[in-house]
Amino acid sequence: MDQFNSKNYPIYANFLNKLAKELTRFYYSKLNKTFKITNKLKGKGYDPVTTSDKAFEKFIRLKIKKKFPAHQVIGEEFGHKKSKSHFTWVIDPIDGTRSFVIGNPTWSNLISLNYKGRPILGLANFPILKKYYINFSDKIAYVVHNGKRKKISVNKKAIFKDVKVSAAFHGWLSLDKQKKIPQILRLMQFPCSDALSYSHLAEGRVDVVIQCSNKIWDIHPLIPIIKAAGGYISTWDNRDAENAGNILVSSNKTMHNKFLKLLKPVSK
Repeated sequence: MDQFNSKNYPIYANFLNKLAKELTRFYYSKLNKTFKITNKLKGKGYDPVTTSDKAFEKFIRLKIKKKFPAHQVIGEEFGHKKSKSHFTWVIDPIDGTRSFVIGNPTWSNLISLNYKGRPILGLANFPILKKYYINFSDKIAYVVHNGKRKKISVNKKAIFKDVKVSAAFHGWLSLDKQKKIPQILRLMQFPCSDALSYSHLAEGRVDVVIQCSNKIWDIHPLIPIIKAAGGYISTWDNRDAENAGNILVSSNKTMHNKFLKLLKPVSK
């Protein structure tokens, strides 16, 4: 079978829907306390990982193992559990660890289910904000806030003169390169908070999100949510976003093409 059987969406979507609630309960019962921080870069920069990152990933892996023992798993903290299965779960236990360590509530748990390498389902769970974003098929996505579910869609009518842009380069794009895209710099007027910004685009709150240097666990869980909500997503040089790296997300095709053109001086 080359393509995922869409009749099976409910099996995996219901699992993720339940897992979102379990993750939030796990946080408040076990992890809402003092944690230890380690710098992965050991003085050559700052890339924090906490004991909570590791605890979340162990929890998620255990849930997947119980329900789908044959599936592969890739996680930011514990690597790749390989098998012959066409299904792979991709996990970022805490997306926005820097936010987590300073008490900023915008961090999230990110999980995708990939079939033959292609993300088909995604979950972005925000325990502190008491909400999560999830797609139930390739055309239906929801936000669940305080237990109330609402279907979401991008702002398809967004136009360039009124565009709301959320962007951040996280120190990855040099000042010399930033000078090559002055129009984008002027348009960067809305905060960029990791997965929350992408989720806000899927919900129609912003129209464009631009970020640098995403790993697969940063972006794979968000791809199916964004697409199900009607959004467009690619790398800056217009390759499939599954490749990760520098990512552009837009609320409609016209907007996406406009920003691909604006990003061209720095897209290589």
